[in-house]
Amino acid sequence: MSTVSKEAPLLTVDDLRVSFPTRTGVIEAVRGVSFTLGRERLGIVGESGSGKSQTGRAIMGLTPQHAQITAKTLNFAGRDLLKISNKERRDIRGKRIGMVLQDPKYSLNPVMTIGRQIIETLKTHEKVSAAEARARTIAMLEAVQIRDPERVFALYPHEVSGGMGQRVMIAMMLICGPELLIADEPTSALDVTVQLEVLGILDKLVAERGMGLIFVSHDLRLVSSFCDRVLVMYAGRVVEELPSADLSKAQHPYTQGLLNCLPTIGTDRHPLPVLDRKKEWAL
Repeated sequence: MSTVSKEAPLLTVDDLRVSFPTRTGVIEAVRGVSFTLGRERLGIVGESGSGKSQTGRAIMGLTPQHAQITAKTLNFAGRDLLKISNKERRDIRGKRIGMVLQDPKYSLNPVMTIGRQIIETLKTHEKVSAAEARARTIAMLEAVQIRDPERVFALYPHEVSGGMGQRVMIAMMLICGPELLIADEPTSALDVTVQLEVLGILDKLVAERGMGLIFVSHDLRLVSSFCDRVLVMYAGRVVEELPSADLSKAQHPYTQGLLNCLPTIGTDRHPLPVLDRKKEWAL
């Protein structure tokens, strides 16, 4: 397992807040999230609505325009992401920071071939010839363990399986060699065996390229086995941060509750415990 870099953090997030004005008031989706990321694998875990995906989208710059985003620090590789221009943000997005969304069926353009979509990403950030773009795209498809990449290059998204579609999304986000990859539930819609294959691909690419990875998931057991550190979020806040190896020693009752809800082989736990939420956790 990789270790945290002793160099300056790749990403520094301090007191990140994301809120959405509505007719009935302001909804605070992210409330004071803080963490640093080196060239390591950081897991952000929590149930639906905890703010983990909105944290990733705020870093990426994909939050809807009507949202209000503030932070004491939102720094990537020495650049303040809240102060740079929209053009600079677009230059970073896809080139230096990539994001894999959770369902390729909704993330890929259904009327463009897979090869054309990946080439479009590459040509947005680099000046390359058509021949070089095609060669690099096929090489990237091969890197994410797609068999017969030249055939897949010419297919449309509806012609591939969910697991292959997710690999295509990973290839698209890695084609420009980003320094940071945000993976938002990249395996939630996949079979267990395909999940392991996708995680193996991510693990290998992160190790070989020296990238930082933010792995967003609701699956505590999956995150604990794959990541170096884990942030546990509840109601828009980080309630606990600890090394993944120490997850069984979690102190916060919410994290303990999530662990207690997991089935265990060799024990009779029927019915499984239900998480008893406390109002004070959201404070």
